[in-house]
Amino acid sequence: MRSRMTQTVPRRTGGHPAMPESFPVPAELGGARADAGLAKLMDISRSAAALLLAEGNVRAGNAVLAKSAKLTAGTVLSVTIPERRDPLEVVEEVVEGLNILLDDEDFVVIDKPVGVAAHPSPGWVGPTVVGGLAGAGYRISTSGAAERAGIVHRLDVGTSGVMVVAKTEHAYTVLKRAFKERTVDKVYHAVVQGLPEPLEGTIDAPIGRHPGHDWRFAVIEDGRPSVTHYEVIEAFGKASLVEVHLETGRTHQIRVHFSALRHPCAGDLTYGADPRLAATLGLTRQWLHARRLGFSHPRSGDWVEVTSQYPADLQYALDLLASGDA
Repeated sequence: MRSRMTQTVPRRTGGHPAMPESFPVPAELGGARADAGLAKLMDISRSAAALLLAEGNVRAGNAVLAKSAKLTAGTVLSVTIPERRDPLEVVEEVVEGLNILLDDEDFVVIDKPVGVAAHPSPGWVGPTVVGGLAGAGYRISTSGAAERAGIVHRLDVGTSGVMVVAKTEHAYTVLKRAFKERTVDKVYHAVVQGLPEPLEGTIDAPIGRHPGHDWRFAVIEDGRPSVTHYEVIEAFGKASLVEVHLETGRTHQIRVHFSALRHPCAGDLTYGADPRLAATLGLTRQWLHARRLGFSHPRSGDWVEVTSQYPADLQYALDLLASGDA
């Protein structure tokens, strides 16, 4: 697998060794976290600043600066700018666990493993669906932005399961419209803490960026309309297995909605899950899986429905709950 760097930071050009650049810390940034302060000093994203810090490319005096360190006014930061690959470049790669569930002339349905993004983006340094398909020899639609060609919908990096990618321009247009018009049947399974009541219901609450955390989302008054339908499949005491039908498709929608109900997805520490239960279940991510996807074939109009089995980590946690050993 080829390694990739995917961050939007100033790029050094030419073949000469990288020379550090100096950034004096002004008074107004004294006491700021290093990642936040460096982002403002260099006019880059906070995630890009965090990557520079994590790679040891930022020094204050003779000391390498950690991203959580506090800046001191008057200190001069020495920043080494490394060579960067274009963050939006699609790199052919072998993606372990990216399995083909259905290969059609117009589209391919995959089983996306956890830890894989749909497409390249600034801030992501891991494998992608488009890179994995390219590495497997698939030609996908060229419609849309180059780095996300063929992508008609996305799953979070930490969410596994069924996902469709367009191979032809016609399929891209039809499937993209189907997702926009909500004629696609998107079914997820989630293990949430406790027992939601009622056992079957609808969560209709707007979602937007969390006012205090730009990398999180929350139910907020002026957010985008978001509707989640759910039904409890099985209750285990500490947690419940629920089936979820999405009417809308906001970022982190299921995670945010169940967190707002005080029943976060097990293992989802970002949205308030109990770390003790996560450890007991062996979870290092949220228990959330895109279980089934149904849509009209873009050419014939026939209904297509594909199901994805639970991956090993989610099945293990579910077995523990079912056995009563959790």
